[in-house]
Amino acid sequence: MNETLLMFAEKVRLEKADCIDFLRSLPDSFADVAVSDPAYSGMNRHLQLGKGRIVGRYKELGEGKWFEEFADTPENYGSFLGELYRVLKPDSHLYLMFDSFSLLTLAPIVREFFSVKNLIVWDKVNIGMGHYFRRRHEHVLFAVKGKKKLNRKDLPDVWRIPRLHKSAYPTQKPVALFEAMLEGSCLEGDLVLDPFLGSGSSAIAALKKNCRFVGCDASAKAIALAEQRAKDFLASGKDPLEK
Repeated sequence: MNETLLMFAEKVRLEKADCIDFLRSLPDSFADVAVSDPAYSGMNRHLQLGKGRIVGRYKELGEGKWFEEFADTPENYGSFLGELYRVLKPDSHLYLMFDSFSLLTLAPIVREFFSVKNLIVWDKVNIGMGHYFRRRHEHVLFAVKGKKKLNRKDLPDVWRIPRLHKSAYPTQKPVALFEAMLEGSCLEGDLVLDPFLGSGSSAIAALKKNCRFVGCDASAKAIALAEQRAKDFLASGKDPLEK
């Protein structure tokens, strides 16, 4: 086994799986911090722009689709949060991303499991789509299990990080966004968990912090992309998807 594959095996675990099934396979008190950008179905059910939906090529079914949307019913989301709570260590942090619709319907459920401490605004700098005011931001909910404090006291609750254009993955988020999540929550060697891996931006952020990473995604294409991305980064120190 060459050095890159050895480092990958030591630091990264990726698995093709449903998020809840994957979390159920993990032991109690396993991860130090969880970061997640779920593929919520709520926004796409409510907003249809032009001839298609907001992200992805949703007319392609089966293997042609990048990812399946997360059925974000209150019951399903509660099961997801309950497993996240069990898998996180007694004193740990959680960062959950929300679009406008999921924030209104699902964010209150987080309080049934975690202590919600703040709602962070991700300012994407560049304006996006929208009929009733064009969207330029998303939200990141910050919550705590136990009493763990942030590592730093100078971190703002508005993060000005430009969105990506012409990305390799339909909903690819900037690595800098996940680095901002980990900045106040991770120490070297900590284990970062992401049950909605996508393009693997969260994995690259964890590796940049010299942390270990475990994640899953329902899409085989996403897993293959994220795995190669992580291996390339470990080999060269450069992210092939954000040059």
